[in-house]
Amino acid sequence: MRKERNCGRNSRSLLRNLNRKKTIMSKTMAMHQANYIPWLGFFYKIARADVFVYLDVVQYPRGQSFAARNRIKTPNGAAFLTIPVSIPKGHEGKALYSEVTFADDKWRDKHIKSLTLNYKKAPFFNDIFPMVQQHIGTAPNLLELNISLIESVCRLLKIDTERIRLSQILDDFGQKTDLIIDICRAVNADAYLSGTGGGRDYNDENKMNAAGINLIYSDFKHPVYKQLWGEFIPNLSVLDLLFNLGPDSRTVLLG
Repeated sequence: MRKERNCGRNSRSLLRNLNRKKTIMSKTMAMHQANYIPWLGFFYKIARADVFVYLDVVQYPRGQSFAARNRIKTPNGAAFLTIPVSIPKGHEGKALYSEVTFADDKWRDKHIKSLTLNYKKAPFFNDIFPMVQQHIGTAPNLLELNISLIESVCRLLKIDTERIRLSQILDDFGQKTDLIIDICRAVNADAYLSGTGGGRDYNDENKMNAAGINLIYSDFKHPVYKQLWGEFIPNLSVLDLLFNLGPDSRTVLLG
């Protein structure tokens, strides 16, 4: 697997801190590529883990991906906000996530206008939107946009799970289940919290058990809450929850 060198973000210090936190109690790791304004289940998984790892230097997914799009609610139902991305020439199908750039900047105004048009009447729009607008307006690339938005949402939801990048803890790693095992060992985790969707393709439970890692699947159940525009629609961006419920969002998401 192609791999960037780490970014020099005090990797050794991070690992020492993680190692100090190891106790006789189970430690759970979750991981995921940083998606664009993710759905609620993404943040539920972060909150239920002891450490969450951003997969910043793995292969960017082929085709349409939630790394560059997500759904919001409009008067006509759910609609996608999609970011046009550019893959380095010759790297099609094998580019690292960290190599992906914006194809143009027109999407920034389009997304800001669309969010404003569809959520300006939401009770907490004015409280949340300035943060979103700042990240959309200034992010240099897709990876930094998505991580910065996720970090801001975690702060709003008071999610205190330790969050680090793969590039901060490993220079070399395997694929699929081997990647999970490598990360668990790097952060001294003995349990892996998986989503119930595409993540199942990565999970060789027998191999994890042989490595001393317990496989756990997320028990996320989508809450129903008050939205704009009529009948409830699940599986939207977390922004829909935040714009509508503001400070009550954490309780609705995590109980």
